[in-house]
Amino acid sequence: MEPIIQITYFLTAFLFIFGLKRMSSPMTARSGIIWAGFAMMFATVVTFFWPGLSHYTLMIIAVVIGSSIAWILAKKVSMKDMPQMIAVYNGMGGGSAAAIACVELLKNEMANTGLAALAVAGGLIGAIAFTGSVIAFAKLQGLMKERPVTFPNQQHINLIVLASSVVLGILLLSIGWGFLVPLFFAAALAFGIMMTLPIGGGDMPVVISLYNALTGLAVGFEGFAMGNAAMIVAGTVVGAAGTLLTLLMAKAMNRSLANVLFGAFGQEVTATEGEIKGSLKPIEIDDAAIMMAYADKVIIIPGYGMAVAQAQHKVRELAETLEKRGITVKYAIHPVAGRMPGHMNVLLAEANVPYEKLFDIEEVNPEFSNTDVSLVIGANDVVNPAAKTNPASPIYGMPILDVDRSKNCLVIKRGKGKGFAGIENELFFKENTRMLYGDAQDVVGKLVQSLKRL
Repeated sequence: MEPIIQITYFLTAFLFIFGLKRMSSPMTARSGIIWAGFAMMFATVVTFFWPGLSHYTLMIIAVVIGSSIAWILAKKVSMKDMPQMIAVYNGMGGGSAAAIACVELLKNEMANTGLAALAVAGGLIGAIAFTGSVIAFAKLQGLMKERPVTFPNQQHINLIVLASSVVLGILLLSIGWGFLVPLFFAAALAFGIMMTLPIGGGDMPVVISLYNALTGLAVGFEGFAMGNAAMIVAGTVVGAAGTLLTLLMAKAMNRSLANVLFGAFGQEVTATEGEIKGSLKPIEIDDAAIMMAYADKVIIIPGYGMAVAQAQHKVRELAETLEKRGITVKYAIHPVAGRMPGHMNVLLAEANVPYEKLFDIEEVNPEFSNTDVSLVIGANDVVNPAAKTNPASPIYGMPILDVDRSKNCLVIKRGKGKGFAGIENELFFKENTRMLYGDAQDVVGKLVQSLKRL
């Protein structure tokens, strides 16, 4: 039976890689997820036939309960809450790897020290990913404040907790005392919490990617420790993809990964960055509609405010209304807009916005200079010219969308609050910028109605 199991694991590995390849394009991403899902199903079913396996009833009960919860949540969770769900699923993967490591270490049956070391490493990484993802979920869900949580000597305390977990892991390998296992995992779980507390909500795209990578790494290590080919391949693929995405997200913010993790970025900036000239200039809905109605080209820049207001369907309706008037409409997508990688792409796809109308920062930036109206919906730091003009700004050097080069700029914003970086947005004070205050869904809906009356 074991040869059939190994062949099935090989097929599983192929389908995982094939699915990941198809996920690289919005046009094929859905089928890629389906193929990867079938791969996981094959791996799960064939594992029940592993020689010497027991407790089938408990495993079936666990699979039924877990699958039922996942099905219900996937059906009920709105697209706005997708980052939270991704964070939870990342955490479950890491927690599962940690649980496997815990069982294997308590059994103390690993004669090979190298395999035991992999089990310890996988347990440490998995536990960190689990509790870190739980804190990320709590911040995104509003169960705790999104701003960084800091306290005196925080980094030193975090280092001590991490060092303690590493030392306990080494003692486990060298002495093998079973009572060290709960202490080891308690320290690892605590570090995951403390590592994530000083990270703000705006850095969640990087954090979610990082914990995805850690989960994959933990699963891969446990696969090596247990000799499970499916876990090795799945963990390696997820770990590699998560690592690349993490580095891309950090690059998109022009910040190092260390700065994201340990910089407590996102606290209110109290130091002055220099007085911003100009004033905020509100505009009435009808006037904004007239400005857009007589434009030749409009670029829409979605941000987290659009996600919070669930305004993506109204945004699509606005674009269609403009296009009926012969106006060219495009969407400019910044890689870290929102709270998870590809957040804006997912929301707009749900609203059936054509993929070919979505443009990334490199493609769309040259077009702003000949754009009549740019409509910013709930985006802030990703359109702030301070990233190019103010060396004292905490976002200086971050690649931004060059919205300020447009002939006219309309900004939909709930209030006069600052963005994640805690600084004023120079774009809002520009002479070519007008402010539309209010909930994005309500404001865009009124724009649509006003356009239809013209």
